[in-house]
Amino acid sequence: MGTQVGPRARLFGGLLLWYGVLGGAVAWAVHLMAAWSMDELACAAGSAEISALPLWQAVGLAVIIPALAAAGALAVAVLAWTRMGQAQRSGASDNAYGRTRLLAAVGIWANLFFLSIIVLGGVALLVLPVCQR
Repeated sequence: MGTQVGPRARLFGGLLLWYGVLGGAVAWAVHLMAAWSMDELACAAGSAEISALPLWQAVGLAVIIPALAAAGALAVAVLAWTRMGQAQRSGASDNAYGRTRLLAAVGIWANLFFLSIIVLGGVALLVLPVCQR
């Protein structure tokens, strides 16, 4: 028998699970659009600053913030994976547990992938000389 949850808890849990599955991909898209766009547009304008902030600092923020969002999504996916494993071991045999555990596994691997892309992309943006890429 499954545990009864309210509609608000079900909605919040569902949204949290989807953040755990898709959060890394969205964070990578934000990183890609923000970091690379800032770099290209500032260099095309012949400047190494964005709003009086050095370009490397602005790009650094466009790397760190999405990386934190992807790491948060990874943590949510790991939490969902472990919680669903505990629920299945306690005797719950609902198919929803299996589906949730599968989505959590996809989220773990996808978030690891997107987090590594963000970090390696950030390394490339921050290590190579400004406006000479």
